[in-house]
Amino acid sequence: MDEEKQRRKKPISLATVENGVENLGMEFLEEGQDIGGPVWDEERGTGLDAGARPSPFWRRLQLASSKARMFCRDHAELFRWIFLGLLCTAYAAFVLTACLLDFQRALALFIITCVVLFFLAHSLFKKLLGKKVLRYLKHLNNPTLNIWLKRCLGAAALVGLVLWLALDTSQRPEQLVSFAGICMFVIFLFAFSKHHFKVSWRAVLWGLGLQFVLGIFVIRTEPGFVAFQWLGDQIKIFLDYTVAGSSFVFGETLVKDIFAFQVLPIVVFFSCVMSVLYYMGLMQWLILKISWLMQVTMGTTAPETLSVAGNIFVSQTEAPLLIRPYLADMTLSEIHVVITGGYATIAGSLLGAYISFGIDPASLIAASVMAAPCALALSKLVYPEVEESKFKSKEGVKLSYGEAQNLLEAATSGASLSVGVVANIATNLIAFLAASAFINAALSWLGEMVDIQELSFQLICSYVLRPVAFMLGVAWEDCPIVAEMLGIKLFLNEFVAYQELSKYKNRRLEGVEEWIGDKKQWISLRAEVITTFALCGFANFNSIGIMLGGLTSMVPHRKSEFSKIILSALLTGACVSLVNACVAGILYVPRGAEVNCFSFLNTSFTNSSYDTYMCCKQVFQSMELMGTSSPAFAGSRMEFSPEMLINCCRLYNHPACV
Repeated sequence: MDEEKQRRKKPISLATVENGVENLGMEFLEEGQDIGGPVWDEERGTGLDAGARPSPFWRRLQLASSKARMFCRDHAELFRWIFLGLLCTAYAAFVLTACLLDFQRALALFIITCVVLFFLAHSLFKKLLGKKVLRYLKHLNNPTLNIWLKRCLGAAALVGLVLWLALDTSQRPEQLVSFAGICMFVIFLFAFSKHHFKVSWRAVLWGLGLQFVLGIFVIRTEPGFVAFQWLGDQIKIFLDYTVAGSSFVFGETLVKDIFAFQVLPIVVFFSCVMSVLYYMGLMQWLILKISWLMQVTMGTTAPETLSVAGNIFVSQTEAPLLIRPYLADMTLSEIHVVITGGYATIAGSLLGAYISFGIDPASLIAASVMAAPCALALSKLVYPEVEESKFKSKEGVKLSYGEAQNLLEAATSGASLSVGVVANIATNLIAFLAASAFINAALSWLGEMVDIQELSFQLICSYVLRPVAFMLGVAWEDCPIVAEMLGIKLFLNEFVAYQELSKYKNRRLEGVEEWIGDKKQWISLRAEVITTFALCGFANFNSIGIMLGGLTSMVPHRKSEFSKIILSALLTGACVSLVNACVAGILYVPRGAEVNCFSFLNTSFTNSSYDTYMCCKQVFQSMELMGTSSPAFAGSRMEFSPEMLINCCRLYNHPACV
């Protein structure tokens, strides 16, 4: 009975089915016991439940049923392997058929299958030969050789970086500005380091190196760019299914026209999906793989690395739950990493909301992934480890699978928990936008007293943070707008900042004129990508209370220690996003074929777009250069016809149209 009670307290899993029958109420039949079934009372002519002689048919049925259950129990392992074999055979036949019919269409399925097979093979190899390989490698371990190997690798990496910068930036000098920005932020944080001579440069350099390698893979290499672009597109398509639920509840009119009914239901849907993935163990598996890579290269402890890796997918208050049993014994340096990781990334549920704004999904995913090693590196730079950690052993940490007992409960609990997130987003938007409007009105009133027109919070940020925006690698004419969004992100929140970025992006895509009077209407594509990386993080003053409240609820007796390092972690988290943006500025190159304006303008066009504006801009510039009514490319054999100029003048106002 004690074993039965303990088993019922455990979460339901496949192991429960393997160890016994599913119907626990019938378990006594496994011992071969008989139950008195309904029998016939000869005196009353009614059935009796017990105490009478059962019929022969009923006894034979019970015996056959008991033998069948015993046979299934004894051969459960065989049946399981047969079922898995049939399932794998069917899946292999499906993949093979899909590849034979159209390999290009089935390429994504083929790649996913290969990745799964690789990890299954790795797991099997580790289980069978892992210990033998480790024992063999220990015999080859030579401290002197390891030191020289590390020095050679470091020298090779330094020489490679210098050569790469010299060759790659020869055509795009603005990339050097972004590289100088990384150096500036690292020096700035080192100046504020808690213990300058205790900095683990291994963690710092490896973290920045991993971030840079990830950036090269995502932004520069064709497979990485295509993979993340495909992943972003699939997430966008997946999130569009939210419309089915929200339209049924709120109606199509509200969903199409009102922001709250467009964006906030996405948070509910994404939270539900993340909860299901967490229950299935996929999220834990992915987090462990990412944290293992950072831990073995950077030399950090398991709990702090695991928390930072978890922040790629969950929010700043949910990631510490992964390591909740270890928070009480973690050092201040490890706690600083946990808080910095929360500030440097965004939650997976909010990722869907930002994608719905029109922000590039690939850039958002890349920014969140690249921020993890950078957060570890810069946190160890600002607050180095000077205490003796209790988690330096190789045992690692154990992850829980949540409290949900089945898949349906996981889905419903994930949706229910998102209600608080949605309410928090809505109330913060109302409060911050209202406060922003009031502050701007007050500043405008004060500015008019000293003849400063249109003084606002955004205008102040555009001047104060303009040097920061420039060091990210943004063109000087785009710096005021980018600086505004950086200020909104730091003093309000990233949600409002991404809303502003989406407005500028939509204007560019719609082909709005770049300048209307002295006000710029949109920013370049390079500036958009850099800004997307710079805004990707929870580092704002509003998050201080959220982070403190979350950590204090888990470890109340360490509240004073958390309060000491919270501002330092906030500054570090903000710099992580800025360094991330600098890496994007170094690696960004224009993709896609340039539009042939001569051919494009020969086609009939009635609506403005980005390509339309850029081609018409060339027409107007050519008109100014040639000073004739028949504009032409200077030095080119192709000539724009007057009809092209007329068509452009229908969409845009320009002095050449007069």
